[in-house]
Amino acid sequence: MADDGSAQSDTVWPMPKFHFEVKWDGGAGAGMVSAFQEVSGLDLEAQPIEYRAGNSPVFSTIKMPGLIKSGNVTLKKGVFKSDNKFYEWYSKIKMNTIARTAVTINLLDESGAPVMSWKLKNAWPTKITATDLKSDGNEVAVETIELAHEGLEIAV
Repeated sequence: MADDGSAQSDTVWPMPKFHFEVKWDGGAGAGMVSAFQEVSGLDLEAQPIEYRAGNSPVFSTIKMPGLIKSGNVTLKKGVFKSDNKFYEWYSKIKMNTIARTAVTINLLDESGAPVMSWKLKNAWPTKITATDLKSDGNEVAVETIELAHEGLEIAV
């Protein structure tokens, strides 16, 4: 084997998770890319259904995939002066009416191109948590917004 470094070029490394962007197709940040510190809750789950046919010779149930369930997505970002977009969006919730929007979360490579995308369908804010305040703290003020959605599409 030649020692020209060609063997290392075939090595595939997993993507780092610190370079990402959040794009809003409407709602609080229509057409805007928001800088978030953290995104969590990008999960999908198939709820199992237990079933046993009455004429089955096996005295136990089988499990089949049922409805797909996805959890709420939590976004954390720094607090900026005069940045009230999420509170304005949240305050529009009245009697089952809210501006629902698609939200796209992209994992980016070193050039800034998306490598993997998660798209939330019909997302809307269920909870906003303001930063905690401490007189002896020296951390950045961080707020949290929790989004409910009607489905998660993953594109690679």
